Amino acid sequence: MSIRDLLKDGTRHFSGTEEATLRNIEACTELSKILRSSFGPNGMNKMVINHLEKLYVTNDAATIMRELDVVHPAAKMMTMAAKQMENEVGDNTNFVVVFAGELLHHAESLIMTGLHVSDIIAGYQKAGDKALSLLSDLVVDTVKDIRDTEEVCKALRSAIAAKQYGREDLLAPLVAKACISILPENPLAFSVDSVRVCKVMGGGVDDTKVFKGFALPKDSAGTVKHVKNAKVLVLASGLEASQTETSSTVLMTSADELMGFTKGEEEQMHDYVKEIVAGGANVVVAGGTVSEIAMHYCEKYGIMVVKEPSKFQLRRVCRATGAVARVHLGKITPEEVGSCDSVSVEEVGSNKVTFFYNDSDRCFISTILCRGSTPNVLDDIERCIDDAVNVFKSIIRNNKLLAGAGACEMELARRLASFGAETPGLDQYAIKKFGEALEIFPRTLAENAGVSSIELITELYAAHDQQPNAGVNVEEGCIGDAVALKVYDMYIGKWWAIQLAVEAALNILRVDQIIMSKPAGGPQVPKMGPRD
Repeated sequence: MSIRDLLKDGTRHFSGTEEATLRNIEACTELSKILRSSFGPNGMNKMVINHLEKLYVTNDAATIMRELDVVHPAAKMMTMAAKQMENEVGDNTNFVVVFAGELLHHAESLIMTGLHVSDIIAGYQKAGDKALSLLSDLVVDTVKDIRDTEEVCKALRSAIAAKQYGREDLLAPLVAKACISILPENPLAFSVDSVRVCKVMGGGVDDTKVFKGFALPKDSAGTVKHVKNAKVLVLASGLEASQTETSSTVLMTSADELMGFTKGEEEQMHDYVKEIVAGGANVVVAGGTVSEIAMHYCEKYGIMVVKEPSKFQLRRVCRATGAVARVHLGKITPEEVGSCDSVSVEEVGSNKVTFFYNDSDRCFISTILCRGSTPNVLDDIERCIDDAVNVFKSIIRNNKLLAGAGACEMELARRLASFGAETPGLDQYAIKKFGEALEIFPRTLAENAGVSSIELITELYAAHDQQPNAGVNVEEGCIGDAVALKVYDMYIGKWWAIQLAVEAALNILRVDQIIMSKPAGGPQVPKMGPRD
């Protein structure tokens, strides 16, 4: 009796090294190859069209992994590790996938030579623990003052250059200024959602600017476009008279009845607007419909009206102004009214944008106004800024910096080779392969920059005997001092990346059988036709 006789018809079963382990390794290696060419400042873009036919042109690993519909179970484990890295640090997702794939690739060669999987797992575990303990010895600098723009830019430049190479000197100070301007007294309370990105088509990336406050990419509803020393009232509902729950028919027989029909509603709305004026508000942000009669009285009293149906955007307006959102109309208390220096509608390119400028301590949001020629450019800059803000949050938790440009990985590889030579037993082969797997990062940086990787790796090994900070200078196509080039990596990002990559690789190696049930029945999703 075989295992197929124990399970339902249609169940697939794979077991053993050939069918299970090596198949899983092959799938994961192929996935890492997709992302490897997107690694580093010279990384290539991927054009991904998802199941909704939305086009993504990016080299951001997190976006590529999210939009790729990966179905292989082992490859899914790698995507889960990358997702966890995105949640934990917000950057270095490409590192996790590439490193895990390279570990599995080297494990395949060890399996083919006859080494048992359990020895490989034990060796990788020892090497991973050793690598994490060695990281603290490789710290080259720290961010001494989290409120100093220059110090913060030191950590942000590498993260930005990996996505927008050549624009790091423009974007790093903008992101640093945006983060520092809203940093609370307790830096650990900093939220990445406090830095918003407003994308406006047109112009160039050089026109990008930052300000403290919030921006809504829309025009105001009335003729009032500029208000200084604004008092902002945020309504979660609309600005209109309440409707009855039942429908009714009204029969009017004279012109007087017709004139008097809406008089009660007008008086009621007039009272509402008077209460708004009495509360001191001169800007109303409504989350619903604003009736014509309400608009008439708002214009009469010089109140600026902005309609914003998104409840998330309303919350951000509240955070930018210190207002409290009201869910009903009525008497307004001073605590519910927010304030900002000015609210104005400005024309950016050919688009109207409503700006809430606020330099006071009540403002907990800063906004980066991004300009770009196409939606894809704007989306890529937004992802780049998001990574940089996550890096800022990470250096609040741990301000240590490592040498970038592949220098840290090469030094770890060199030290792990020595550690493997000193380790007795079969584990040493896996430890040495772990060190070789780390070479993939300087090699990839060299290949993506169009440089011979074999010569560069040899030169790097020779240079690391004297200079532990030697890395790949992608501009000159040679080796250089990463610290002198001001290329740094986050300590906490590298620590988590190695940890998650090793865990993902070990979990995949521990699989010796794959049992797949028959998919559930039901209507099939129609397949896409051939694209033009």
